[in-house]
Amino acid sequence: MAKRILSGIKPSGDLNIGGYVGALRQFVMYQNEYDGFFFIPDLHAITVPQDPKELRERSRQIAALYIAAGCDPDKSTIFLQSQVPAHAELGWLMETQAYFGEMSRMTQFKDKSEGKDAVSTALFTYPALMAADILLYQATHVPVGEDQKQHLELTRDIANRFNNRFGQTFTVPEPVIQEVGARVMGLDDPSSKMSKSNPNTSSYVLLLDTPAVIRKKFSRAVTDSDMAVRYDWEAKPAVSNLMEIYSVFGDVTIAEVERRFEGQGYGAFKKELAEVVIAKLAPLQEKYEALIGSDELDRILKEGARKASEEAHKTLDAAKRAMGLLVY
Repeated sequence: MAKRILSGIKPSGDLNIGGYVGALRQFVMYQNEYDGFFFIPDLHAITVPQDPKELRERSRQIAALYIAAGCDPDKSTIFLQSQVPAHAELGWLMETQAYFGEMSRMTQFKDKSEGKDAVSTALFTYPALMAADILLYQATHVPVGEDQKQHLELTRDIANRFNNRFGQTFTVPEPVIQEVGARVMGLDDPSSKMSKSNPNTSSYVLLLDTPAVIRKKFSRAVTDSDMAVRYDWEAKPAVSNLMEIYSVFGDVTIAEVERRFEGQGYGAFKKELAEVVIAKLAPLQEKYEALIGSDELDRILKEGARKASEEAHKTLDAAKRAMGLLVY
C-alpha cells in the first residue's frame, strides 16, 4: 500500500519556532514522499479548559500556518479534527480496547494533572482518541518527538490487539523520528523545551514575531563563558541549541555553522542567527496574513474535512463490523 503519514499541532497556544522545526517544516517535506493527512486536533485541546472564542481563532490560525509554511491542499488533506465525527466515534471504540493500567502509565497525564484539584476524564483517556486519529486513516507512518513516543507505542499495541481479536482491520504505524532540530530548547534554559507557557517571553520566538522582537530575543539568548561556536550538547547545550536552530533556518550543516563562526564569538553568531530566522519567516508571515481573514481558508478546511471523512468512514465501518456492530 502507499505510504501515508498523519500528524497535527494542537491549537492550545501561539506557535513558536520549535513548532516550525519539529512539525511544519516536516509536513512540507513529507507531502512529497507520503500521502499526507495534517489536522488540527481541536478535540484534544478541550481536554483542558479553553476559551471558546480563542479556541476558534487559534484553530484557524494553526490551519493558516500549515498552508503558509508550504502545506499544499492539492497534495495533502488539511482539516479540523472536530469536523470529522468519526474521530470521536472510533475514539470510543478504542477506549473499549485500551486497559486502565496502560492509561495510568501515560506520563503526559501525570504531568498535566499534577497539582490540579480536578481534571477531566478526557485528559485521562485521550490517548485512545489519539490512537483513533492515527488508525482512522490507516497511517503507515507517524512523526513523533520524545514526548509522544509513549502514545504511539500505545496506538501500536491497541492496533495489534484489535487485529488479533477481530481480524486484520488497522495498519500498525511506524514512527518517523527526526534528528537535528527535533526538539528546540528554550533560549533561557537549554534543558527545557521551548514553550509558550514559559513566563519569560524571551525564552521563545513565535512564528509571527516581528523582526525587531526576534532580534531582541536572540540577543538575550543564554550561551556560556567559552565564546566558541562549537557543537557539544554535553559541554555547551545552550550554544548547541542555537546552532541547531541556525542549521535548520539557514539550510546548512552543523559543521558549516562551526566553520562560518570560527573565532568570531557569540555576538556575531547571535546577530546573524536572528537574520537567518527572520529571512525564513518573512514569506511565511506574508502568506499567513493573506490567508487568515480569507474565505479561501474556510474553503480549504471544508474540502479537507470532506476528503478526510470519506477515508475515515471506510475504517470506522470496518471496525464496527469487525466488533459485531450493525452498519447499514
